[in-house]
Amino acid sequence: MRKIKIIGTLACLVIMEACSTVPITGRRQLNLANTEQIQQESAQAYRQFLADPKTKVVTSGSDVQRVRTVGNRIARAIESFLAQNGQANQYNFQWEFNVVQSKDINAWCMPGGKVAVYTGILPVTQTEAGLATVMGHEIAHAIARHAEERYSQTAGAQALGGIVGAATGSQTVTQLYGLGGQLALLRYGRNQESEADRLGLIFMAMAGYNPESAVAFWQRMATSKEGNGAPPEFLSTHPSDQTRIANIQKRLPEARQYYKP
Repeated sequence: MRKIKIIGTLACLVIMEACSTVPITGRRQLNLANTEQIQQESAQAYRQFLADPKTKVVTSGSDVQRVRTVGNRIARAIESFLAQNGQANQYNFQWEFNVVQSKDINAWCMPGGKVAVYTGILPVTQTEAGLATVMGHEIAHAIARHAEERYSQTAGAQALGGIVGAATGSQTVTQLYGLGGQLALLRYGRNQESEADRLGLIFMAMAGYNPESAVAFWQRMATSKEGNGAPPEFLSTHPSDQTRIANIQKRLPEARQYYKP
């Protein structure tokens, strides 16, 4: 019994040491993962995705220019904010922004700043501000280290029977995302999606995009999904469109504080 108590105490200490804080929101999160390794594996996965014959990368044109312009503005704004708040040393992102020819209404950002925007979402974004809404949200997942948190939740559950050190296996990103063919993207939890919405609003505002544009984008997104059989909110890891829009409207006063046209 004494041995079990000692193990339990040590496990608690390990978990406490493994906690990190999400910028701006201040939320404490479990992070048992090796962030540097995850970023390296993400870069490898990203290269494999782009090189896959099934992936049609758009290399030039106005869409590519727009995505990279918006992405770089958001990245610079985030880096400036982190530097001003003494958090720059916690991030070492090697940003990449690519456009993928696909009918899918989708975009994503892997750990380390590896971003892909699918052409299928561009008719919904319509404007640079709409695109900033999407990219700000996806980049927020990476800044908040949601992938590492999801991995840590799994590792933490496996550690209940004993002590498990920081995740340093060579297949971390493979477990999170899956490799080969089209990337199997990580499903974030509802709370993480809501946090990404909040941070995304602030990031787009920092970059000089009016955060109020996010409401119109998500309204267009809701319309684009009509008739596609989207599951009810309680069966989905994403907030319903109505809940998301209502929450964004509540967050606008906070985001406006960061908005500098």
